[in-house]
Amino acid sequence: MIYSIIIPAYNESVRIRPTLHELLRYIREQNWDAEILVVNDGSSDDTAQIVREYVAVHPQVLLIENPGNRGKGFSVRNGMLHARGDICLFTDADLSSPITEAPKLFDAIDGGADIAIGSRWLRTELQTGPQPLYRQLFGRIFNLALRLILGLRFADTQCGFKAFRRDAAQRIFPLQKIERWGFDPEILFLASRAGLRVQEVPVLWAHSEGTRLHPLRDGLRMFMEVLRIRWNAMTGEYALPAVPTPEKR
Repeated sequence: MIYSIIIPAYNESVRIRPTLHELLRYIREQNWDAEILVVNDGSSDDTAQIVREYVAVHPQVLLIENPGNRGKGFSVRNGMLHARGDICLFTDADLSSPITEAPKLFDAIDGGADIAIGSRWLRTELQTGPQPLYRQLFGRIFNLALRLILGLRFADTQCGFKAFRRDAAQRIFPLQKIERWGFDPEILFLASRAGLRVQEVPVLWAHSEGTRLHPLRDGLRMFMEVLRIRWNAMTGEYALPAVPTPEKR
C-alpha cells in the first residue's frame, strides 16, 4: 500500500519545517511506503526553498509548483493528480488535525468507503482548540446553505483532512471547477453524483490562529461558489467526456 500526503502551501515558511519534520517522523514510525507532495501556491516567501532542502535529503518529499497563486482548491487538485498513492490524503500545512489521526481515515477506506473525511463536529470534545464563536456561527450557516442548495448532509465539509481511494480521486478531481475555498463541498457533491461512498470520521482538531480565511469576504465568495456548483450541475459542466465510439470498418 502506497500513501500520498498532499499539503497545499501558500507562504508557509514558518510552519512547513515542523510539519515536514512531523510527517517524516510518523511515516518512519509507521513504516509506511509514502510520499509527501507539497504544492506551492505561488508563495512570496521562502516556502519553496525550504521544501527543496527537504527534497534534497528525503526522496519521499516532492515539490509541485502551481502557475502562480491559484487557491487551495487548485493546489489540492494539482497534488491529487500528481499523486501515485493507493490512498491520497490532503492535510492543511498547520496539521490542525495531527497526522496521527490519519489511520482513522485509512481504516474507514479499508472498511469500504471510497472517501473518508475528517469531522470536527461529530464529536466536539475532540476539538483540543475550538474555533472562535464567530467562526463557529459562520460554519453553521454555511453548512445549512450546503444542505439546502446542494443536498450535502455532512456535519463538517470544511475540515482540511480528507482521504481518497486513488480511483475515487481520479474520478472526481478532473471535474473540479472551484479553485479556492469552496472546493470542499464541490468534491463532495461530485462524489455524491458519482455514487461514491463518503464516510465522515471524527478526528482530533485544533484551531490555528494563522488561518487566512476572512469570514465576511471569503464567506460571501464561498456562498457564490456554492451557487456556481449548483449552476454547473444544471448546465452539464460536470458531465464526463464522451468515450469515442470505434468506427465501423
